[in-house]
Amino acid sequence: MSAAPNRRLVAVVLLVPVVVALALWAFAWPAARMAPRDLPLGIAGSAPAAGHLAQQLEQRDGAFEIHRYDSETAARTAIEDRSVYGAVVVTPKGPELLTASAAGPVVAQLLRETVTASAGSAVPVTDVVAAPAADPRGSVLGASILPLAIAGMAAGSAVTLLRLRGGRAVTALLGVAALVGIVAAALTDSWLGVITGDWWSEAGALGLTVLAIGATVAGLAALIGPAGVGLGALLMVLVGNPFSGVTSAPELLPRPVGAIGQWLPPGAGGSLLRSVAFFDGRAAGGAALTLALWAVLGLTAVIIGGRRRPPAPDVPEATPSRQPALVG
Repeated sequence: MSAAPNRRLVAVVLLVPVVVALALWAFAWPAARMAPRDLPLGIAGSAPAAGHLAQQLEQRDGAFEIHRYDSETAARTAIEDRSVYGAVVVTPKGPELLTASAAGPVVAQLLRETVTASAGSAVPVTDVVAAPAADPRGSVLGASILPLAIAGMAAGSAVTLLRLRGGRAVTALLGVAALVGIVAAALTDSWLGVITGDWWSEAGALGLTVLAIGATVAGLAALIGPAGVGLGALLMVLVGNPFSGVTSAPELLPRPVGAIGQWLPPGAGGSLLRSVAFFDGRAAGGAALTLALWAVLGLTAVIIGGRRRPPAPDVPEATPSRQPALVG
């Protein structure tokens, strides 16, 4: 047996366990280390009581980032603007908790348990921005990011395998993103009812997420060859999806995983979709800008790669044909 097949055998045997270990680390480690880290939380009420509660929460080793508000109305506005995940309102009868399950049911449950433990008894809870009745746990929204990542990967891979270049590649990526956004909005909003915002804004958020991922994959492949597809899969699926925090919250993931996830298209797409689906587009600017930046850079790479001369196809070397012997 030649040396080349032996080397390929060893590469396969070693590479598959490495990929599995990387996938387990990316998906399991953030989930196993989930805890609040500078989680934005509001406190409203009279100064002495509210200040005492703020001191108690600030002593939890950086678990919460406390925001003070003068009234319950101001705290509600901050929740609706996605400035905080919830707020504790100190009243003469005791503390009351304002949550937003639409911002993350896991966070809402965490706040309920934390405030109850601090108060020593159950506290009244008001869900200011509730998750839709069709998806009270937010599981569908959390599960929607992986299909979007797969759709973007498929679009970028198809453009590469079909050898679409320049304007044709850009047109294909834009067309796929637009159609996927419309189909996904029709399924999740019109049919399932798990997102309840403006229909076209939701379709735009879904499509922009697919475009950012697909353009990045196609752009990497246009610049460095087919290996760019593998690099895109590593970046978007094995890193971007588990680091997105869409099933919980970026502030619940280990540092700096939560921040990294929001700079990648899956995390930014999840934040943008949550904003347009439940909060009338509030706090959507940063996520939309991140996705647009990835899309523009990817499409630019596709155009630049398309201007290069395509490699010449391999032509098998002609073998000299034997001439029939001359008959004298």
